[in-house]
Amino acid sequence: MAIFPDINQQAIFLSRSDSSEPLSSFAYSPFELDGAIWPSVEHYFQAMKFTDPVQQANIREAKNPRQARKTGRSRLKKIRGDWKTTKQAFMTRAIYTKCRSYPEIAKQLIDSHPNQIIENSQYDYFWGCGRDRRGQNYYGKILMAVRDKLMSE
Repeated sequence: MAIFPDINQQAIFLSRSDSSEPLSSFAYSPFELDGAIWPSVEHYFQAMKFTDPVQQANIREAKNPRQARKTGRSRLKKIRGDWKTTKQAFMTRAIYTKCRSYPEIAKQLIDSHPNQIIENSQYDYFWGCGRDRRGQNYYGKILMAVRDKLMSE
């Protein structure tokens, strides 16, 4: 029995915060969703933590995804009460909409099939694989779910 989970040799590792990686949430790929233009998936995701339209606009207008994340992580404003149960849905909506807005990004995601996609964060055990590869990898799982949806359309 292995201590660490088996990872397919063909797995694709990416960083959610690598703005040069088209499949990352930090990539500058503006898309329209919920009546607004979002500069990146990260901008949308961080803004959806809040129900206050002013706070959402502040995050949407952040100069870059890193600043959007910093503002979204600030606890000066109360985050939505259902965030723990809805955050994956918001991330999925943003990634799917981005892929539908950019056929070349959708193609890159589809072309990754059948490989496993792993968000290679050594510190994030929810969105990433974590240092010991035992993280939940929800970002990778969402990318693979969106890939399956795009392939079925």
